[in-house]
Amino acid sequence: MQNTLKASVTFEGVGLHTGKPARLVLNPAPANFGIKFKRTDIALGNTLVPALWDHVERTALCTRLFNAAGVTVSTVEHVMAALAGCGIHNALIEIDGPEVPILDGSSAQFVRGIMARGIQRLGAAVSAIEVLKPVTVTKDGATATLLPCDRLMIEFHIDFEEQAIGRQSRVLDLRNGAFVRELCDSRTFCRRADVEAMQASGLALGGVPGENAIVFDGSEIESGEGLRHSDEPVRHKMLDALGDLALAGGPLLGHYVGDRAGHALTNTLLRELFATPGAARRVDCDVAMAARLPGQGLVLSEIPSPTRRVA
Repeated sequence: MQNTLKASVTFEGVGLHTGKPARLVLNPAPANFGIKFKRTDIALGNTLVPALWDHVERTALCTRLFNAAGVTVSTVEHVMAALAGCGIHNALIEIDGPEVPILDGSSAQFVRGIMARGIQRLGAAVSAIEVLKPVTVTKDGATATLLPCDRLMIEFHIDFEEQAIGRQSRVLDLRNGAFVRELCDSRTFCRRADVEAMQASGLALGGVPGENAIVFDGSEIESGEGLRHSDEPVRHKMLDALGDLALAGGPLLGHYVGDRAGHALTNTLLRELFATPGAARRVDCDVAMAARLPGQGLVLSEIPSPTRRVA
């Protein structure tokens, strides 16, 4: 069955790139509504922005959605990952500005809010997107691939010159609440040189090293409380990938493989998937298929503690 929230939940913080205060409210929605953002700070015109792959402006630093009226909402990937990871298929997301609050740089606070309110089953079957044949896109040495699979698998490989990151790889089966246990608390990260360059360009104005982002500089790590996982960077890339894949218009049944991939390349992959004849099809999930979707088997007590750290 499709799911929504049992009650609304509110989050407040600042945008990572704008640095401006933002208030976001996740609201229940009926079956087949999907996920939509609503800009409450805009009084006139079409203020609904669908959370769909063909409404994405492909940028390197975040995922930005737009509608036909030119209304945008950016940095949607963390809240989209939380919704997908908790098995929420329908929600109206009200937001009073152009950027989703970054909170602690992960999806954990969104997950805790959703789980605290509870999940409501709706009287309609989940329509999933089944990958039927391999699709791959590449750009500038990065690759993203979708392979046939009877569940959602995410595999990621990163390679950075920074000694504290280096080469990291991980594969995760997203069944049985795995996103919540393994990925949701992994925070966004960047290199010190990138922070300075972004801020010089008027971006990352809300970024606070150690508070909502991990900053790497050679062998040095600025993470405030310490790393939550020894391989937190690759886990965060997997979190981002789930959020970007959640824009497919339904849960994916496929094996995603990202090698140095980012937001724009993952969106390009979805565009290639839907443009390739016979590469995907929609299927109404039976009980067995639904049991393999992210969010099934989720347990509130399995949400990581905000103080978890390994270093």
